[in-house]
Amino acid sequence: MKRKRGSSSIRRITKGGVNPQGQTDWNRLRNMKESDIRFTRDAPQSTPENWASAIAHKGLPVPFRKKQIALRIDEDVLEWFKQQGPGYQTRMNAVLREFRNAHR
Repeated sequence: MKRKRGSSSIRRITKGGVNPQGQTDWNRLRNMKESDIRFTRDAPQSTPENWASAIAHKGLPVPFRKKQIALRIDEDVLEWFKQQGPGYQTRMNAVLREFRNAHR
């Protein structure tokens, strides 16, 4: 007999604080001991170092909003930026910003 996809994850969630009706059992979660928490790759345990580098946004200035545009870029230029790894659009924005600043 074939097992349904995702059945093991449903069983794990049910043990962790979701009742059979699919609703969160908040009382059970509130009373759960820390040793009962199961960490996964999707929900890893955090460390004090993780929180030390976290950014609290309350009270900070709102970052500039970015505007989505359609921009035609030569294929070789786009591929070069993509080869630099994730965040290539942010790097392209930084290059354009520096060009603007240099020509003020």
